[in-house]
Amino acid sequence: LGFGSGLGRVAPGTVGTLWAWLAFLVLQLWLTPSQIGWLIVASIPVGWWACTVTARHLRVADPGHIVWDEVVAMWIVLWLTMPMGFWGQLTAFALFRFFDAAKPQPVKWADRLFKGFGPHGGWGIMFDDLVAAFCTLMVMALWRHFVG
Repeated sequence: LGFGSGLGRVAPGTVGTLWAWLAFLVLQLWLTPSQIGWLIVASIPVGWWACTVTARHLRVADPGHIVWDEVVAMWIVLWLTMPMGFWGQLTAFALFRFFDAAKPQPVKWADRLFKGFGPHGGWGIMFDDLVAAFCTLMVMALWRHFVG
């Protein structure tokens, strides 16, 4: 539940993503970029397991209160785009939230690919957010290439 950030009644995915942003900024104070990379690598299988177990206990295939998928995906976006100022970070946040919430293709495809309970469903909770992170990174890379 993203250290409690997913427990809110309003927009838990957005709150979880904001928590991820803040947590990333704090992690940068103590960890090197490569250490953050290893943390992200470890967070994916741990998140897969945690999403699987939590969904089963809540008896909902993809509960909105599970936000670890947003946390890991936002960490990936920030890890691959930093350093950048506040406006760049805000743009990354807004783009990721757009792709995660609106689910345009290919995020919609990824969201429908793995459904249900068990490891298959736990991976599905994580996978569409990883695709949303990829889409965010693509837009940011294209923006940097063509605009500045």
